[in-house]
Amino acid sequence: MRLARFLLCSVLLMAPLAAQAATETAPAEGGQEARNKAVAVRVFEEIFNQGRFEVADAIYAPGFRNHGLKRSADLREDQAAVHAEKQAFPDLRMTVERMVAEGDLVSVLWTFRGTHTAGGYGGLPPTGARVEMRGITIWRIVDGRITDEWTSFNQLGAYAQVAAHLRCQLLGGLVVLLALVVVAERLAWYGFRRLRAKLRA
Repeated sequence: MRLARFLLCSVLLMAPLAAQAATETAPAEGGQEARNKAVAVRVFEEIFNQGRFEVADAIYAPGFRNHGLKRSADLREDQAAVHAEKQAFPDLRMTVERMVAEGDLVSVLWTFRGTHTAGGYGGLPPTGARVEMRGITIWRIVDGRITDEWTSFNQLGAYAQVAAHLRCQLLGGLVVLLALVVVAERLAWYGFRRLRAKLRA
């Protein structure tokens, strides 16, 4: 009986110490990942959604590299592309759908939504097309700053949405062009008949 009481008291005394040890070690591991997620959210909220491009210097490391399939881009090139997207889609909204952090890596599943109302997207003139696409970005974040990026999204799908929007405009333009051709043909035929009548007279 005494042994049972002793064991019970030992467990009751050790439980708070074990809980304290767990809370002291957990934030150290989860803390870095939580901080890295916060950095990732800033990219979408502050740079893309709010257009506060100046914060890029605080978010990205000086030696940042965006690793493309064929070539990599430095921070200047990367941010120039972001500026072009924001210019072409002034109402651009980037929504974070899912985010996973492990060690110094953060993976984000995001959705891009915007209206193409200005130039600067792939050299296309403004089309008024509403574009929606989904992509995945993986960032390496060291000491609170992004050092590396890998992004994949369906760019061809975005161009297809713009083309689909233009299809109605192009069809309307084709109808107008055909109407002009018919009118020009009728006028030419009318003028030819009058000229022939004058020559016979």
